[in-house]
Amino acid sequence: MNVNFEPHSFLKEFHIPAYILAPGSEAEKLRDVPSCPVLVFINSKSGGQLGGDLLLTYRSLLNNHQVFDLGGEAPDAVLRRLYLHLETLKLNGDEFAPEIEERLKIIVAGGDGTAGWLLGVVSDLKLSKPPPIATVPLGTGNNLPFAFGWGKKNPGTDQDSVLAFLDQVRKAKEMMIDSWHILMRMKAPTEGSFDPIAPLELPHSLHAFQRVSSSDELNMEGYHTFQGGFWNYFSMGMDAQVSYAFHSERKLHPEKFKNQLVNQSTYAKLGCTQGWFFASLVHPSSRNIAQLAKVKIMKKHGDWQDLTIPPSIRSIVCLNLPSFSGGLNPWGTPNKNKRRDRDLTPPYVDDGFIEVVGFRDAWHGLVLFAPNGHGRRLAQAHRIKFEFHKGAAEHTFMRIDGEPWKQPLPVDDDRVVVEISNLRQVKILATHDCRSRSVHDPSSPTTPHGQDDGERDSDEEESVGEEWRKFGAADTFKIPDEMKVQKARRSEIAESLGPVSVHKENVQEKSGETKHTLYQGCALPQFTCPTSQQ
Repeated sequence: MNVNFEPHSFLKEFHIPAYILAPGSEAEKLRDVPSCPVLVFINSKSGGQLGGDLLLTYRSLLNNHQVFDLGGEAPDAVLRRLYLHLETLKLNGDEFAPEIEERLKIIVAGGDGTAGWLLGVVSDLKLSKPPPIATVPLGTGNNLPFAFGWGKKNPGTDQDSVLAFLDQVRKAKEMMIDSWHILMRMKAPTEGSFDPIAPLELPHSLHAFQRVSSSDELNMEGYHTFQGGFWNYFSMGMDAQVSYAFHSERKLHPEKFKNQLVNQSTYAKLGCTQGWFFASLVHPSSRNIAQLAKVKIMKKHGDWQDLTIPPSIRSIVCLNLPSFSGGLNPWGTPNKNKRRDRDLTPPYVDDGFIEVVGFRDAWHGLVLFAPNGHGRRLAQAHRIKFEFHKGAAEHTFMRIDGEPWKQPLPVDDDRVVVEISNLRQVKILATHDCRSRSVHDPSSPTTPHGQDDGERDSDEEESVGEEWRKFGAADTFKIPDEMKVQKARRSEIAESLGPVSVHKENVQEKSGETKHTLYQGCALPQFTCPTSQQ
C-alpha cells in the first residue's frame, strides 16, 4: 500500500454513526464529525467473485449499516430512508446530522450500468445537497470510472487496496457532469397486443426505461412511451450488436465470464464472428444508419436541423464522456482549423452538448488506437432525434452505457422515435489527473459553441417540459407534511421565546478522549418520524 496512515484513526474519517443510518439506534458519543463520511453501494454480482469479496472487505472496515449490496436493497430506498432520518435529526437539534449531510459522499462498485443507476437515482431524488459519487471499476469496459481517473482494471479486494481507494476518495475533486434523457415513443397498433421491448430483455441500466402508464402525463394518445437516461453514451448499430451478443452469451454461460481479461478476449472474438470487419460484404445496406432512420439535431433552442449521415456509416455513437469501448476517445480533440471551420470543440463533460460520431466498420474503429485517432465527427448537439423509417429493417441494436438491447422497428405505418436531450448535471468525484475536462477549467482551450458561460437559458429549461426533467429512476424526495408542520411550530415557539441562551456542555469520558455535546436552555418539542415513513 502506497498510503501511510494508521488504519483505525484513518477509518474514523469515513465512519457514519449507526444512529444516523438506523433509526432507533443508540446515539454514539462523538468528538468530531468525520471529514469524509461515505455510503458504499456494491453490485455483488459484478466482476465475477470480486463484487462479493469487495462487499465483505468494506463491511469489515466500516459500519455494516453504511455498506449495501445492490442485490438486496435498491439505492433509492436507502437514500430516501437516510435523508428522511437526517431531516428528523436536524429538526430535533442534532448537531452532527447537518455536517454529515454536507460532507456525505457515495462509492458505487459495479459496471457502467450500475454506476449509471446510482447517478440516475441521485439525480431523480433532487436532494437539496446531493452527494458526489466515486465509481469503482468492477465491469468489463469501465468507461465511466476510467473517464474520471479511477482506472479501468478491476481493483484489488483486500483491505490495503480498499484503504488506498478510500484515501483517493478523500482527496478527490468534485466535477459537474451532464446527464442525458431518452424518450422513446412507438405508435400503438390498431389491432392486437404489442410490446416493443420484452421486459425480460431489458438490461440493468435500463431499469428506468419503462412504459409510462396511461395516467402519466408523459403518455401520448396512440403511443407507447418509454423514458430513461445515460451519462456516458448511447449507441446504435454494429457496436451495440457485438455488445448484445456478448451479454447474451454471458447470460447463457455465466461461469465462463469470471475474469476481466477473458471477458475482453471474448468480446474481441465476437467482434470478428459478427462480421463487422467485413461489414460491406456480410451486412446488408439496410443496416446502415442513413437507411434506418432520419436524424435531426438541435444546437440552438427550437431550431431542429436535419443531420446528413454518410451512407457508409453503420454505427453511430452519441457520446458525453471521453471514454468509450474500454477507454477510447472517439471524438478526440479537434484541431484549430476544425474548431474554426466547423464550430467543433473538445468533448467537455459539462457544456450541455453531446458529441455524435459515426463508424463504417470495425477497421474504422481501430483508428482510435492510433495517436490522435478519431471516428467520423458528425455533430455536437443539445438534442438529437432518430425517426425510424417503416419497413427498413425488422430490428436494430441499441446500447446505453455498456448495456445493449434488441429494438424492434416499425413494419407498416408505425414509427419509432428516439429523442435524446440534455437533462441536468450531477456531482461526481474525480482524481486530479483524470482525462475528463470541464468547460470551466482554466486550461480549457476554448469556450464551446460561442457560449459566454456554462449557464443554461432558464426559458429553455421551462420549455422542454416535465418529461425532460426525470429519468424515472426514483421519485423526488419530499419532506413529509408532518415534519413541515413540526418545523413551522418550532419556528413559532422560537420566535415567541425571543433570544434563547443556548450553551453547550462538554461531557468528558473517563478515558479523556471522547466527548459529546448537549444543548441546554431551549426546551423545544421533539419530532418522531411517523411509523409509515420509517
